[in-house]
Amino acid sequence: MPQQAWSKKRERQYDHIKEGLLDSGRGEDTAEEIAARTVNKERARAGEAKAASRTSTQDISSGRRGGLRSHRGPGGRTKAQLYSEAKRKGVKGRSKMTKAELERAVGR
Repeated sequence: MPQQAWSKKRERQYDHIKEGLLDSGRGEDTAEEIAARTVNKERARAGEAKAASRTSTQDISSGRRGGLRSHRGPGGRTKAQLYSEAKRKGVKGRSKMTKAELERAVGR
């Protein structure tokens, strides 16, 4: 565990997030970092941390934010996600495209 100050609940949360990331193909180091950052943000939102940034306490929760950006919902994929897919597919002129143009270019 990265920190000893975490409660049992936060340790379980860390393990759950890390396992999910490993299952989805992320590397060990990346999974640990993302899990630790997510748990620390949730601790800050719940008032369990000594210090917290404004974005940690005022932004929408990590679970909700991930759900909003998971290829569903009203916004769909972010422009960066669309750009990455266009790059993989070799779409010409992608750097000058808007989000709507990228959506049409990559299909869907």
